[in-house]
Amino acid sequence: MQEEREIEERVEQTGSSAMNGRQRLISLDALRGLVMLVMLVDHVRETVFLHQQVSDPVSADGVSVGLFLTRLLSGFCAPAFVLLAGTGAYLYGQKHSSAEVSRFLLTRGLFLVCLELFVIGPAWTGVFLPEKFYLQVIWCIGLSMIALAGIIHLPRACQWSLAIFLTVGHHFLDAIHASPADGWHSLWAILYQRDWITLFGIPARTSYPILPWIGVILMGYLVGSWFRTQINFEQRSRRLLLTSLVLMIGFVVVRAMNSYGDSPWETYASGSQTLMSFFALTKYPPSFLFLLFTLSPAFLAMCFFEKQSGNRVIQSLAQFGSAPLFFYIGHLYLLKGIYLILVSIFGKNQGGYYGVETVLGVWLWSIVLVPFLYFATCRFADFKSRRRDLKWLRYF
Repeated sequence: MQEEREIEERVEQTGSSAMNGRQRLISLDALRGLVMLVMLVDHVRETVFLHQQVSDPVSADGVSVGLFLTRLLSGFCAPAFVLLAGTGAYLYGQKHSSAEVSRFLLTRGLFLVCLELFVIGPAWTGVFLPEKFYLQVIWCIGLSMIALAGIIHLPRACQWSLAIFLTVGHHFLDAIHASPADGWHSLWAILYQRDWITLFGIPARTSYPILPWIGVILMGYLVGSWFRTQINFEQRSRRLLLTSLVLMIGFVVVRAMNSYGDSPWETYASGSQTLMSFFALTKYPPSFLFLLFTLSPAFLAMCFFEKQSGNRVIQSLAQFGSAPLFFYIGHLYLLKGIYLILVSIFGKNQGGYYGVETVLGVWLWSIVLVPFLYFATCRFADFKSRRRDLKWLRYF
């Protein structure tokens, strides 16, 4: 979730390939923009609706349909961002050597890890001298980039095999469990077992175990070849649409079998609860079925956005999506500031939290905040595009 837009813009386009290049750039940025809006709703929920806690996966028991659907919708965000990070890395490699791509991925990954620990973490907790670390999606993307820095040097066939194993076959690792007494516990907790570790002497929660996400960023890197200017619009559209269809059919078939890829679903007396159980998918770490279900719409959206790249709404989404890291940091601090103001005025009206009464309130808060965040992010994106002489802007 960072400046992949800048990576892609470095791919020079000439002649008849220029329009094709602009279309694909808009499709990628528009997907980022859409995902950012969805992410805002989920983070508003985590700010003013925390008195209604949800599990992972969201339980079909005792959770309203509205809350379930809101949380389910947010599941599309992380897979799309990680996938696009890999696609951006491939496009960067079209005009740079493998060594340069590795160097970029390594330094960018380290930057994101530090950002998670010392900038983004305090935005969630409000504590700038952290007592605990929560290692979340920016940490995950950073480590996945560091891993990708080495993986790109493998033969293409090995890359595909690794991507498939990490996204499809990682459940074979479920039985491996490390206890805190084991010397490899911290490493395994970072890679696959969601747990508490100690980082710099501070307790840290590995909220996003990274092995399956490495598979997703690698998949994005491999799919990046579809976005070369040598691949025409029709070829790319067919591939994106077919991939989306195959993933969704695969999800329905495998989930219906109820034997692999996630915790089993159950049949309830209520049809809505049965459906909720069917779509109750594990995100931490992401199950095979979770990735099938969430990546399918991402491929479909890229196909649609490219076909409609001249649409002004989609172009606005693309502009919004060209500064995702700025938005991510900015909206977290804005939400924390608003929350502290509300607590100071109204107190903690929901037990230990301030909160709204209904899920509808979450959506209304999100709608109110969209224009402010949209304006600020687009202004920053314009500033970044004008001031390429300011090298530090590359980090946003």
